[in-house]
Amino acid sequence: MRCGLIAQKLGMSRVFDSTGLHIPVTVLKVDNCQVVGVRNNEKDGYTALQLGAGQVKAQNVKRPMRGVFAKANVEPKRKLAEFRVSEDAVVEVGAQLSAAHFVAGQYVDVIGTSKGKGFAGAMKRHNFAGLRASHGVSISHRSHGSTGNSQDPGRVWKGKKMAGHLGDAQVTIQNIEVVSTDAERGLILVRGAIPGAKEGWVLISDAIKRKSDVELPFPAELLGGGTAAPVEDAPKDEAPADEVAAEEVVTEAAQAEEIAENTDKPADDAGDAGEVETKE
Repeated sequence: MRCGLIAQKLGMSRVFDSTGLHIPVTVLKVDNCQVVGVRNNEKDGYTALQLGAGQVKAQNVKRPMRGVFAKANVEPKRKLAEFRVSEDAVVEVGAQLSAAHFVAGQYVDVIGTSKGKGFAGAMKRHNFAGLRASHGVSISHRSHGSTGNSQDPGRVWKGKKMAGHLGDAQVTIQNIEVVSTDAERGLILVRGAIPGAKEGWVLISDAIKRKSDVELPFPAELLGGGTAAPVEDAPKDEAPADEVAAEEVVTEAAQAEEIAENTDKPADDAGDAGEVETKE
């Protein structure tokens, strides 16, 4: 399972395919997306990559986060997010990911924050039909109507669809097709609309419910056209390479000495036996 990308929504446009078909697209900008931290099973209980994107002044970053960025040796980031990955898809800290991480023709899931619409009525929030517009209704045409019984249960059930805050919530759009990518300018064009306002941050990852028919760079596509190599953690029981080499040299020397001693002993025994026979 690969990691995703943090992108910024620039707006909507349209493109035309080879047959002249008009395709509405959303333009996403991948700006300075780097690996800030790595989560592993031994320390954190799960495997994930922490990515950062965008730029922010160091004076506007709190001291604990300054330490995080300094430890990773990366510039302060405006947006941080974690992506769960498999153990063989871990990328080293400081690697900068490219927009070519996603390929045209594949399907992705996009997570964004919808536009906030404030306090909305039941008709707008839950698509209620409302009351009659002419006869029998007195100044309550857009009300939600009754909310419950009188004596039993004598209260309003939790989760009742009523007026309230609308929007400004996390929304996930699944199985969106990637139309094209531009690695040099850091642009990703996806088909259709995605949640969020312009210049809002979104998270892009491989589609969970739909497998890709095209070959994807694994574990990640780095800025500059290179493919990242997976980070392999050596087992704790294994000794360093130089110590292993030294042990092998010592073992070989001991084996050579033992062979030499075993070779000399039979000759000495034969000589002693000859001397004894001569004396007799």
